[in-house]
Amino acid sequence: MIFAPLMLVVAVIIKLTSKGPVLYSQVRSGLHQKAFYVYKFRTMVDQADKIGTSVTTGTDPRITLIGRILRKTKLDELPQLFNVLNGDMSFVGPRPDVPEITMDYTPEMKRIFLVRPGITSLATLHFRHEKEILAKVSDPDKFYEEVVVPLKVKLTMEHARKNSFFFDLSVLLKTVWVLLPLGKIWPIKEHELVKEVKKKYSL
Repeated sequence: MIFAPLMLVVAVIIKLTSKGPVLYSQVRSGLHQKAFYVYKFRTMVDQADKIGTSVTTGTDPRITLIGRILRKTKLDELPQLFNVLNGDMSFVGPRPDVPEITMDYTPEMKRIFLVRPGITSLATLHFRHEKEILAKVSDPDKFYEEVVVPLKVKLTMEHARKNSFFFDLSVLLKTVWVLLPLGKIWPIKEHELVKEVKKKYSL
């Protein structure tokens, strides 16, 4: 109810500035590997998946003007509050991935499915500049598949292992902090796994 007026304004702006639906939905694997639709505000041109790659970089021309603002402020994630109300997601938890990727998880990796997925997570927090990183590599699709996905899985598994009320609270508070102006001045400490990847590939 608190965010309803803001969501209504965003929906109207999206509808007035570009053709296509207001919301974008995609099937993800959730708790106990149950499939569900995750919702976001549409930030790309209509039918974007048919006119480009599956990987989105920070300079992707398919992203609309309002879409860039929504992505930067994370307002495109607001419709996932409906996923929370529906019980498919929580505020904090491992980010749900697409079945095409989760079907190849090892038995150890499938421990992720014992935790309800969330809007923000350890992976979301420490790899929030993913699109900017992908824009720096020559083959974003290959880099995403071979480097980003394994890194996200490691961070997600760490989240599943540390899962607790206080851990989730710390992730939530850090997420709010990095979205604030002060978060840009005094950024949170970068995760070692992310630092290793950036150093290895000179990112």
